[in-house]
Amino acid sequence: MTTAVSFQHVSRHFGSVRAVDDVYLDIAEGEFFALLGPSGSGKTTCLRLIAGFEQPTSGHIEIFGATAEGVPPYRRNVNTVFQDYALFPHMTVLENVAYGLMVKGVDKAKREAEAEKALALVALPGYGGRRPSQLSGGQRQRVALARALVNQPKVLLLDEPLGALDLKLREQMQVELKTLQRNLGITFVFVTHDQGEALSMADRVAIFNEGRIAQVGTPEDVYERPETRFVADFVGSSNVLPPRISSAAGGPERWISLRPEKIAILREGEAPSGRFSAAVKVKAVHYQGAGTRLNTETAEGAVLNVMAPSALGRFREGDVLTLHWAPDAVHVMERET
Repeated sequence: MTTAVSFQHVSRHFGSVRAVDDVYLDIAEGEFFALLGPSGSGKTTCLRLIAGFEQPTSGHIEIFGATAEGVPPYRRNVNTVFQDYALFPHMTVLENVAYGLMVKGVDKAKREAEAEKALALVALPGYGGRRPSQLSGGQRQRVALARALVNQPKVLLLDEPLGALDLKLREQMQVELKTLQRNLGITFVFVTHDQGEALSMADRVAIFNEGRIAQVGTPEDVYERPETRFVADFVGSSNVLPPRISSAAGGPERWISLRPEKIAILREGEAPSGRFSAAVKVKAVHYQGAGTRLNTETAEGAVLNVMAPSALGRFREGDVLTLHWAPDAVHVMERET
């Protein structure tokens, strides 16, 4: 399989700050790859290193086998879609989309034809004569995408492009982006701090923490089999239990990850029947429609978050419950940190 982007022990320092610290990463051609992490974790700096907006302090970057260090952005076969879209307000939609081709010296008739094709690709045919101010947020996002795609990049970089959209539109655009990527076969590198976006869209995900990659894997890998406490805590919601608490519940004397939705509530008169179990007191109740999130605490002081189906009935603070879970619900982490 061809490698689209390769980071080989890449670091980027800003004075004493190690924004990116010895990152090694390969992204395959045609892959939808997500860089996921909290603010300041290094994911956006990595995107800027691919784009050419930053240069590595040390290490080596290749884009389709060609050395990237020292190559200016306009000479790289990549394009970037920004969170704020960066559209020119004084230009029409068609002029915005065709702008990159105009800079390259493409004649007007050809660049306008290519811009029309790009607008059709993002479901905006006939919108070329409008101004950005006449469009909705989702439409402006599509125009920014068309402007990037019209240059036929081999790698498309997306810097939290859905962050300014409301929830329903964001979910709609997640589906559309993934469908578009599959149809085009272009390598997409997507930066986000939203775990749901990364898990639902990406073929693989790199989890960043303090300038380093904590784990790389499929969405299922990083969710079901986190390698560290940080990954378990950051990706979705997990109960990260220390060895003594795990052991007290009948589990291994190791750090474990236990997802809230994998914990069941023992009904009165039921026995755990060989499963791990813990007696808890309900500390807080958060009704969420189809489910209710319970914050509970064991006698040892360990906090266990539980996602209970709302069909089980209503819960109140102070309720005493017995929780249980199957052995395969427990994931033993390879590393503590």
